[in-house]
Amino acid sequence: MVTTAHRKHGAHAATVPPDALDASVLERVGNTPLVKLEALGRGLGSSIHIKLESENPGGSIKDRTALSMVRAAERSGELKPGATIVESTSGNTGIGLALIGRLTGHPVVVVTGDTISSEKLAALHSYGARVILTDWSAPSESPENARAVAARVVEGTPGAWRPMQFDNPANPLAHYRTTGPEIWEQTGGAVTHFVAGIGTGGTISGNGRYLKERVAKERPGGHVEVVGADPYGSAYSGGHPGEILVDGVGNSWPAAEWPKIFDRSIVDRFLRIPNDEVYTVVHRLLDEEGLSLGPSSGLTVAAALRVARAAPHGSVVVAIAPDAGTNYLSKAFNPQWLAENHIRLAVDIVPGE
Repeated sequence: MVTTAHRKHGAHAATVPPDALDASVLERVGNTPLVKLEALGRGLGSSIHIKLESENPGGSIKDRTALSMVRAAERSGELKPGATIVESTSGNTGIGLALIGRLTGHPVVVVTGDTISSEKLAALHSYGARVILTDWSAPSESPENARAVAARVVEGTPGAWRPMQFDNPANPLAHYRTTGPEIWEQTGGAVTHFVAGIGTGGTISGNGRYLKERVAKERPGGHVEVVGADPYGSAYSGGHPGEILVDGVGNSWPAAEWPKIFDRSIVDRFLRIPNDEVYTVVHRLLDEEGLSLGPSSGLTVAAALRVARAAPHGSVVVAIAPDAGTNYLSKAFNPQWLAENHIRLAVDIVPGE
């Protein structure tokens, strides 16, 4: 049986666990709610449920990744007390690291693209991160490439530690240990399809591996299909590399430079979603479900809708909704930005019309 309750230590959100009032902010990372899409899923023979990762303290799924990487580095001794954390990121990992760093006594330097939304930039500053803007589209051999800039900052900062989220095994491990088990519990083991976008590959690899292993153990002969939702401009799904207009997902690099932590064997198939469809679903989620979510959520929900329409009757489709729409008011919900990027929404849901 699928539940939309927010669980902690096996209890429903309506029943406050004995330790709930004493939980710290760090202990609030994870255990996010699973919500059924009633309006968008109406008339389908399958149900669609989204994991609302915007409910993490820092506002995104990357809080899980940041906490996992920081704690692993502290345990191994790579990250010394009070040492500076330096990372190149499109935004959410940086916000997660800035939050975790602030709570664990680590200054944080974030190298990010000059096209980052003003909302994400404000969040980074609010958590005390030092932000360095660079050309996000610069090739790997360019000194302006974000990774190259981050590497120079580390070299010039005594004791600095760089998480290297694209290569760090603590990234997918965060989802193997937390997100995947939560999804299994919240669906009562009924999940049949799992949909996620692919940035570093940590979310889809960690969740996918856990769910496949769990279903093999609990439902012999059963199967969980893992679907990678990919935006236009990304090479993950075999498309022509180009400009990616969905923050935090996709990859325009050649396969040889794909993230080390991305386990391609976990993904059963990819769905390539056009930008118009991504942003239309973002607006539909707000208009019809009352959910303000970011473009990467529009991507995964658009893919989940496609999956649900074709899936066997009674299937349970779970999609990751990485963050909230409040970080994209100047982009996804800005008619001027949409027009400048040639994105057309369905007429009946254009704001103000």
